[in-house]
Amino acid sequence: MSFADSMKGLKEFDINDLDVNNAGIWPAPVKAIVVLIIVGLIIGGGYYFFVKDQYVKLAGVEKKETELRQEYEKKAYKVANLEVFRAQMLEMEETFGALVKQLPSDTEVPGLLEDITNTAVGSGLELQEIKLQPEQRRDFYVELPISIKVIGSYHELASFVSSVASLPRIVTLHDFTIKPTSGGDRLDMQVLARTYRYRAGE
Repeated sequence: MSFADSMKGLKEFDINDLDVNNAGIWPAPVKAIVVLIIVGLIIGGGYYFFVKDQYVKLAGVEKKETELRQEYEKKAYKVANLEVFRAQMLEMEETFGALVKQLPSDTEVPGLLEDITNTAVGSGLELQEIKLQPEQRRDFYVELPISIKVIGSYHELASFVSSVASLPRIVTLHDFTIKPTSGGDRLDMQVLARTYRYRAGE
């Protein structure tokens, strides 16, 4: 049967004439269409029930592979630079140790107050008040505020601030209040100094 005869038979074919029990007498084009539909259903069903889940698993495995690769690269970088990191750690420990040594202990606070007093007097200032305020506890250190009131000229105040910054212990100055005195060219300065104590074992 030629292709033209097949197409002619297909046009004259009525779907109601199909006998499911006798599929062998169906026209060839109908058989081909039914076979294609069955094959499509088998492929689609196979993909849906078997292949689709495998694609989901594959995507999960690929994501995990990317994460593991990134983790491996980070660890490989750390291993390759282990000696550098160790050297940096030792340097940081030495720096931290040096800074901790600059923090006064309880027994050194009176000496620090004396140093600040001597610094004020040495700068030519008239010391009105130097008073230790209540401690303030932080994460790994204790903050010791010291209220200071002095009177002097602009240059004397500047010399005092510079000298306090040069003390062997860490002292920072905050909350400056400077105003002229009532009778003269001198200045009245009130400042809050803060020193710090390391909280070892507290």
